[in-house]
Amino acid sequence: MEASTSGTAELPRSLSRRAPSRATTMMIDRPNEDASAMDSELVPSSLASIAPILRVANEIEKDNPRVAYLCRFHAFEKAHRMDATSSGRGVRQFKTYLLHRLEKEEEETKPQLAKNDPREIQAYYQNFYEKYIKEGETSRKPEEMARLYQIASVLYDVLKTVVPSPKVDFETRRYAEEVERKRDRYEHYNILPLYAVGTKPAIVELPEVKAAFSAVRNVRNLPRRRVNLPSNAPDEMRKARTRRFNDILEWLASQFGFQRGSVANQREHIILLLANADIRNRNNEEYDELKPSTVTELMDKTFKNYYSWCKYLHCKSNLRFPADCDEQQLQLIYISMYLLIWGEASNVRFMPECICYIFHNMANDVYGILYSNVEAVSGETYETEEVIDEETFLRNVITPIYQVIRKEARRNKGGTASHSQWRNYDDLNEYFWSRKCFKIGWPLDPKADFFLSSDEITPQNERLNQVTYGKSRPKTNFVEVRTFWNLFRDFDRMWIFFVMAFQAMIIVGWNGSGSPAAIFDKDVFKKVLTIFITSAYLTLLQAALDIILNFNAWKNFKYSQILRYVLKFSVAAMWAVLLPIAYSKSVQRPSGVVKFFSTWTGDWKDKSFYTYAVSFYVLPNILAAFLFLIPPFRRIMECSDMRIIKLIMWWAQPKLYVGRGMHEDMLSLFKYTSFWIMLLISKLAFNYYVEILPLIKPTKMIMNLHIRNYQWHEFFPNANNNIGVVLAVWAPIVMVYLMDTQIWYAIFSTLFGGIHGAFSHLGEIRTLGMLRSRFVSIPIAFSRTLMPGKHADDYVDQKNITNFSQVWNEFIISMRSEDKISDRDRDLLLVPSSSCDVSVIQWPPFLLASKIPIAVDMAKDFRGKEDAELFRKIKSDGYMHYAVIESYETLKKIISALLEDEADRRVMNQVFLEVDLSIQQQRFIYEFRMSGLPLLSDKLEKFLSILLSDYEDQGTYKSQLINVFQDVIEIITQDLLVNGHEILEKARIHSPDIQNEKKEQRFEKINIHLVEDKCWREKVVRLHLLLSVKESAINVPQNLEARRRITFFANSLFMNMPSAPRIRDMLSFSVLTPYYKEDVLYSEEELNKENEDGISILFYLQKIYPDEWTNFLDRVNDPKLPEKDKSEFLREWVSYRGQTLARTVRGMMYYRQALELQCYQEVAGENAKFSVCQAMASNDDNQKAYLERAKALADLKFTYVVSCQVYGNQKKSGDIHNRSCYTNILQLMLKYPSLRVAYVDEREGTDAKSPKVFYSVLLKGGNKFDEEIYRIKLPGPPAEIGEGKPENQNHAIIFTRGEALQTIDMNQDNYFEEAFKLRNVLEEFNKERVGRRKPTILGLREHIFTGSVSSLAWFMSNQESSFVTIGQRILANPLRVRFHYGHPDIFDRIFHITRGGVSKASKVINLSEDIFGGFNSTLRGGYVTHHEYIQVGKGRDVGLNPISIFEAKVANGNGEQTLSRDAYRLGHRFDFYRMLSFYFTTIGFYFSSMLTVLTVYAFLYGRMYMVMSGSEKEIMRLASPHQLEALEQAMASQSIFQLGFLMVLPMVMEIGLEKGFRSAIVDFFIMQLQLASVFFTFQLGTKSHYYGRTILHGGSKYRPTGRGFVVFHAKFAENYRLYSRSHFVKGLELLVLLVVYQVYGNSYRSSSLYLYITVSMWFMVGSWLFAPFIFNPSGFEWQKTVDDWTDWKRWMGDRGGIGIPVDKSWESWWNSEQEHLRHTNIRGMIMEITLALRFFIYQYGIVYQLSISQKSKSFLVYGLSWVVLLTSLIVLKMVSMGRRRFGTDFQLMFRILKALLFLGFLIVMTVLFVVCELTLTDLSASILAFLPTGWAILLIGQVLRSPIKALGIWDSVKELGRAYEKIMGLVIFAPIAVLSWFPIVSEFQARLLFNQAFSRGLQISMILAGRKDKAASSYK
Repeated sequence: MEASTSGTAELPRSLSRRAPSRATTMMIDRPNEDASAMDSELVPSSLASIAPILRVANEIEKDNPRVAYLCRFHAFEKAHRMDATSSGRGVRQFKTYLLHRLEKEEEETKPQLAKNDPREIQAYYQNFYEKYIKEGETSRKPEEMARLYQIASVLYDVLKTVVPSPKVDFETRRYAEEVERKRDRYEHYNILPLYAVGTKPAIVELPEVKAAFSAVRNVRNLPRRRVNLPSNAPDEMRKARTRRFNDILEWLASQFGFQRGSVANQREHIILLLANADIRNRNNEEYDELKPSTVTELMDKTFKNYYSWCKYLHCKSNLRFPADCDEQQLQLIYISMYLLIWGEASNVRFMPECICYIFHNMANDVYGILYSNVEAVSGETYETEEVIDEETFLRNVITPIYQVIRKEARRNKGGTASHSQWRNYDDLNEYFWSRKCFKIGWPLDPKADFFLSSDEITPQNERLNQVTYGKSRPKTNFVEVRTFWNLFRDFDRMWIFFVMAFQAMIIVGWNGSGSPAAIFDKDVFKKVLTIFITSAYLTLLQAALDIILNFNAWKNFKYSQILRYVLKFSVAAMWAVLLPIAYSKSVQRPSGVVKFFSTWTGDWKDKSFYTYAVSFYVLPNILAAFLFLIPPFRRIMECSDMRIIKLIMWWAQPKLYVGRGMHEDMLSLFKYTSFWIMLLISKLAFNYYVEILPLIKPTKMIMNLHIRNYQWHEFFPNANNNIGVVLAVWAPIVMVYLMDTQIWYAIFSTLFGGIHGAFSHLGEIRTLGMLRSRFVSIPIAFSRTLMPGKHADDYVDQKNITNFSQVWNEFIISMRSEDKISDRDRDLLLVPSSSCDVSVIQWPPFLLASKIPIAVDMAKDFRGKEDAELFRKIKSDGYMHYAVIESYETLKKIISALLEDEADRRVMNQVFLEVDLSIQQQRFIYEFRMSGLPLLSDKLEKFLSILLSDYEDQGTYKSQLINVFQDVIEIITQDLLVNGHEILEKARIHSPDIQNEKKEQRFEKINIHLVEDKCWREKVVRLHLLLSVKESAINVPQNLEARRRITFFANSLFMNMPSAPRIRDMLSFSVLTPYYKEDVLYSEEELNKENEDGISILFYLQKIYPDEWTNFLDRVNDPKLPEKDKSEFLREWVSYRGQTLARTVRGMMYYRQALELQCYQEVAGENAKFSVCQAMASNDDNQKAYLERAKALADLKFTYVVSCQVYGNQKKSGDIHNRSCYTNILQLMLKYPSLRVAYVDEREGTDAKSPKVFYSVLLKGGNKFDEEIYRIKLPGPPAEIGEGKPENQNHAIIFTRGEALQTIDMNQDNYFEEAFKLRNVLEEFNKERVGRRKPTILGLREHIFTGSVSSLAWFMSNQESSFVTIGQRILANPLRVRFHYGHPDIFDRIFHITRGGVSKASKVINLSEDIFGGFNSTLRGGYVTHHEYIQVGKGRDVGLNPISIFEAKVANGNGEQTLSRDAYRLGHRFDFYRMLSFYFTTIGFYFSSMLTVLTVYAFLYGRMYMVMSGSEKEIMRLASPHQLEALEQAMASQSIFQLGFLMVLPMVMEIGLEKGFRSAIVDFFIMQLQLASVFFTFQLGTKSHYYGRTILHGGSKYRPTGRGFVVFHAKFAENYRLYSRSHFVKGLELLVLLVVYQVYGNSYRSSSLYLYITVSMWFMVGSWLFAPFIFNPSGFEWQKTVDDWTDWKRWMGDRGGIGIPVDKSWESWWNSEQEHLRHTNIRGMIMEITLALRFFIYQYGIVYQLSISQKSKSFLVYGLSWVVLLTSLIVLKMVSMGRRRFGTDFQLMFRILKALLFLGFLIVMTVLFVVCELTLTDLSASILAFLPTGWAILLIGQVLRSPIKALGIWDSVKELGRAYEKIMGLVIFAPIAVLSWFPIVSEFQARLLFNQAFSRGLQISMILAGRKDKAASSYK
């Protein structure tokens, strides 16, 4: 061995004894893990290459410990060579651990096969090869062979270090060469072991896979590359001089340098795509070639976006096919190259047109290689100077683009920088929407402007990934600016319409009689025409906003774009001037503004000019309306290349690559247009008659009054028409007008959604009674919808029942395995497997329950004379008829099988024969005594019970059985049969051996082992149930969730769904789940860990799910089950009731289970066993072949990838939680072999200066550990650039397969019965629709499974359920604006991977990444549908705090959407009515929520102005009673909109549809009693606060909610931190407003009117201030209240500092709350200061109401109040400074100072009281006046933080803030403390929070109190 290059001496061969360091415990600290097994999994990332060696050592440890020791020694030597100085992270600790272990093993291990190590390892290597590899090639599976070849390779590497090269014997060398030669064929594979030899899985024998593989391997005539190497080139390079290639992808890799892992990944990808497409619509014949159309169709799908891109840029496509080429081969080359580019593009995948550019140039290169020289055509070798390695493409193409993305992402400064300061993914991608992208060149030119990330030049010696924060590059096409003007810019047509309609209604109401018919009056109509002047000004505003807000992108604009903006503005300005001038000349006596414009044209008197001008003005709108009515024509125009058309469209809308041709078909247009026309008519009529018209007369009255007696200093006492009062009255009305469309939308969507749901057959089977009544038709519906083929039969036959029963029983068994039902429920619900044994259909016993006892009673009491009458009664109940016949025939078969003696069997046969004959001859009632039937039934029930019972003593068991059976025979022969003895005698006479028949007692020989046979036992159990269940099984199953699932599944079979295709014809699909660090599977410690109330998760779940806990105990109550397995089952039981990854994986694996059953049914056909489990247990070779083929088809169709981004870090982490996550994920892979896990692997270099290397890695479960399948190097860290979740999805999406992709979040679940319907759903992609558009996203229904925990969870569940059902139903049809709202939508995978993926990832702006995926799909011509015949489970947050955090995140996301280019483009590219749908179902909902809150503010501040100024009092004094009444009604009209009850209408409608309207009404009232309105009002505040703050200041971020079990008490300080700014401050402000309104207006207004007007406002204040405590468990328990107060005082008093978390110090929290102000722009600062000025109004108004002011109206009064305020603040500051400076050293002086100040205060107060007539009322009012002023000063100080810090008074601002926080906390806490004195309040709250649980008899009070029986927590 050579010395280390670092100069460190080589490690000696013999190990010296050393003292172990701290690192030797790194394995010992993990008691639950095998240290010897885990060392290979804990290798530091810089030493990753030694991990396989250590794995091999662990593998062979038991077989040969000495060779394992040699392997570890080799690993240690290699690690020492790689990092001799141990400078890498964790290297020193790991090497120390390994050295310690080697020292121990050196002594303990000895050679077994030879005398020394060289001979030992050679002998072992030869034995290993002969025993495992040589013999295994024909008998072992490919994955086993891959593992063995890997072990053999590692062993030979170790052998070469132990044995000198000359001493390696010939046999060993020959074996090693053989291993090296075949090793590439045996690698770990994903789905297809393509190059494996020997035993092949069934999937590679499928003809479609063979044909696809053959096509990909067609490399005929492809030229080979030979590199001219210098003479001193290394041997490795010379070996690779002429690269060999086996298929098209390897050839492309040899030409362009794609990575080996990427080639293997995309090889399998394209083969599966081809195979799945090719088999479709073929018969099951064998074939070896692809259909010509298969590759063509795949190419069309793959390159549709590329063709569109080329057409848009007017460049010729480089997909060229010469006349004499092999077209299919060339097509596959192009497709493969695109997929290889996409597979290595990493973050560039978010830039689809950038990928088009790369492909465009590489396709040209391919064409040049193939067809530009003679050598290429013939397939000869060609020479080149360029050396290509497997990272060439990544290094030369992807990395430079990635570095641009990364540099730009760093400019956002962690999401705090303005969007206009950096280029996001969209900006960089849209660079490739113009021809200037070709300036980048090919190969890429690093000097091109695209690669310059700033205007500053980066020095050459600067590292590549370092960012220079210079002047940013201009944005592309759009600039995201934080301003509310975005709402107007995006939806200008809507706002213009609303403003014009409002103006028109006011004009008609003002000038006419009030009737809308007044518009036809000539003068009124002329005035109405002024709405077009308003329109012109608003259009000018829109044009100006387009110019101003996009200014930062002008440098990147084309000349035509700039010209369009300028012309748009110029034309808008022209109309804004021309229309007013024209109108002014049409007015007879102009005045005001009209007179001003009339002077512009002198004496021009043409009165009709205005009419002509308006006609010309609206002409473009008329043309647009015409095109709107003919959407196909508009679609053609938008996509046309004709110059005149392009000119027209250039003016109408800017030319963009996306957003063209989005118009719907005529039918869809008619539907959503009708919807909105009806809605707008209703809205405008309501606005006119209820809001506007009643206010016209009071407004005229106010304007005509002459108010002169103001109560304060009025700045504009001579203002005309009392404009201030008019504004105060009209402001809330205008806001209501702008937001009430949202309420009308809720009403109309409820009606239309309910009608649509009813026509979709929702809720037709919603109870068990309905299920029982329609169960007969369910097998028919099942066969018609869920089984392939034509099903015209409308009657139940045996085939229908067989197919149905297989699925139904698997469904029932799956629910039993989930513990939803008990064993008894399962037996009652199962359909028997032996249905062919009886002459009637065997229905589940729950339908036949009690039918036999009823039939027995009916027969016993029958007094008729004819058999027919009795049988007619029995047949009148179909199920009874089935039960009677089945019981009789089953009894015959069981008795016949039980009897071993032939004579006994003859007797029974004679009895049964007599029964049959009597029935045929209709003499049954004469030959049988009906009175004996009850006794017979009881004895049979007892007999079957004994037969089914477990026994210890066989003799006792048999004797009991014989005795009861003999009793049964005796009853039959003596009590039942009239001629029983004759029948027995007849049986004896017919005996063939009558002479020798013994006189022994009959029926003693019984086969007691019969029930050991599973099939017979099922029959006995079923017969026992039919006989024993006396009561009706109407409540089976008892579990509510099981009932819901059964009824939904049954109901869905009657809904409109596509017919099921054959499995081979169905679309293949993948499921992708992103995972970060959430819980995977709860550990035992977590299950039993108690919270502060002494409650563990396990105990909590036992009480929440008592029936499921009982079922679980029954399931694991098996003495043979090991305790370890019981413990594992317990962990799973708890985890499957939380929101864990284990639950999600189990649910998604139901897809695989359902597919295997479906495949088995089709492959086996009529030979299918009753279930897959039976087939697996069978020894039949045919059945095994069927199963193998079924699994192969399932592999072909389904892939599940979980993107565990940090799995590699968790693997090596020392954190207990992370290690637990790793272990549990590994266990999931081992449990589910088809599960795949993708993660980002970070590899550190051995040198500290070397950068990290990142890889995307795909894993599967191996023997004991994970096995690596693919490893693809990345250009850098993938998750640093954008939002975490979409980046996590993006890195793993390359490992998904198929034509469809379902995105599933980690809080979701699935159900077996729903998984069976997935192939039907996938057919929606192929379903022909109007307009020939096929969907690109299929929306699926969700069931919220977290609704039973508490009342809050129930509210949230109902709210979410209404959105994912009726809400999305109406969005998809008729409104056509459904997008992607998260999961579990199914994407057209090919469509989306070629267009940027399933989500967007730009930092902050794409916070709600999912909906942007829907936006992107729609803008690129996609189409989104929604389907409710299938459901997927989903969990939601169940506590108020997590719910509020989630709502804040969504509101933040909607705020960012408002700024986005996607919203702008959709708002402009949709037609008017579709644009309305888009607005009111996305960001409009949040803006309307904010307007609702602002309406309250406008109302109260307006009223405060009227009260304080004295205007309201004067109006009341001067106006007549009639006028006053009209004004009061107008003032109260808007209050009805604050209640918000109408917003729950969709919820009520959906509950009514699916549970019945009686249930809906009951649920609605219960929700109100549980204060649901308080909850929804509280959430209104959350939405409005975070939405508004996001638009003004930013600060959006992902907010993790936890998703845990939430039944714990949140401390007061925690609630205060979370809700202080969003609710408490605003609530207290409204409270002060209401108090001021009450105090200063009470003398002249009736209190009833006041309460009516403000009741909703009081309700809002109460909700915002106290909802967090009402919905806080134990919120009013006295001890917790005391603890909360202590905790809050500690938190308020603690000083902050660097690194102090917000939950530890008020100062840290206070600083964090101002974070958004530090990063806001100048607009945000000005707006914040402007809003803060409103608090000065209180002081201004109140000081003039004080007695001390002596009714003076001078402004000096207000000035003096400021003197008092500032003096008070200065005195307080002096005291504070004195305490700080003199409090310690000059205590006496400080005390004297305080005394003087106190005396001065007393003197001043005495003078004020005595001389100035100050009163206590004045004092209270002064406090009410000065508190808001101080708060305003504080707010302004926070905004102006930097200058205030410079002045040195920031500490004063901070202390002022602390004082206000203390006051607010005290005000809020006081009512809580008072209520906590009364125990009944706490009891009431518990009932309020957990009423759902109480109704189910649960011990919630025990949970809250923490009192529990410890024994109850045990499952033993």
